[in-house]
Amino acid sequence: MTSHAPDAPPAPATDPVGRPLPEFADPVRLESHGPARIIALCNQKGGVGKTTTTINLGAALAGYGRKVLIVDFDPQGAASVGLGANPHELDRTVYNLLMERNASLDDMVHPTAVPNLDLLPANIDLSAAEVQLVGEVARESILSRAMRPLEDAYDVILVDCQPSLGLLTVNALTAAHGVLIPLECEFFALRGAALLVETIEKVRDRLNPRLEVDGILATMYDPRTLHSREVIARVHEAFGDQLLHTVIGRTVKFPDSSVAAEPITTYAPTHSGAVAYRQLARELVARGDAA
Repeated sequence: MTSHAPDAPPAPATDPVGRPLPEFADPVRLESHGPARIIALCNQKGGVGKTTTTINLGAALAGYGRKVLIVDFDPQGAASVGLGANPHELDRTVYNLLMERNASLDDMVHPTAVPNLDLLPANIDLSAAEVQLVGEVARESILSRAMRPLEDAYDVILVDCQPSLGLLTVNALTAAHGVLIPLECEFFALRGAALLVETIEKVRDRLNPRLEVDGILATMYDPRTLHSREVIARVHEAFGDQLLHTVIGRTVKFPDSSVAAEPITTYAPTHSGAVAYRQLARELVARGDAA
């Protein structure tokens, strides 16, 4: 009779830098909503996945029962377009919220096709706000004051920042509790990360002591290339556990879903991109950053 050695237990799952990958449980459904945690999605480099992450993280959190508001804070209005709004047809946007004292929010906040997910849109008018706010008293805190009436209605407010470190981005950082930094897996993206972290620290010291980095999210990751693997290792070396376990891979499904004006979580719910954004939502909830 031949004896067989017992099968070895399966190797534990690891993330791309070799850390054990926790199992992020589905969040407990909330019985009531608010006050919101405000998260600014920020990187002064364009094309790193800020808007894609804002839309799809928002949709994933909404799918887990969170009441979510996306604030499009980029004059290009990409988040608005990605959620089905036509910026050129909008009479009232986040620009009016900034520039009009006692502005009514009822005609600015729009429901989206995703349950539990609302949008405060933007269009090119917002580019004028940066110039007009320069002469305002406490100009860095305009967004924070304007959004205060919204906070009790939502669990999470995601602010999609423009690719710069100008006055609009400083307003978003002053309003936020946390910052999520999408970082493309390529070396030039790494060079700007230190400047961004320095800006976040200045805002924390001078304007918003509660501000913290909720995480650095590796985007456009391709495990087949040595370049992507080296970059993510360097990010982990520089930022440690601020690098989230979840990574977002490079895929054509993201632009396809943008053209369809819906999140990938509804456009292709079983695709690896949708799976990754649902994991990101669970990870942030588990960390207490989107509870």
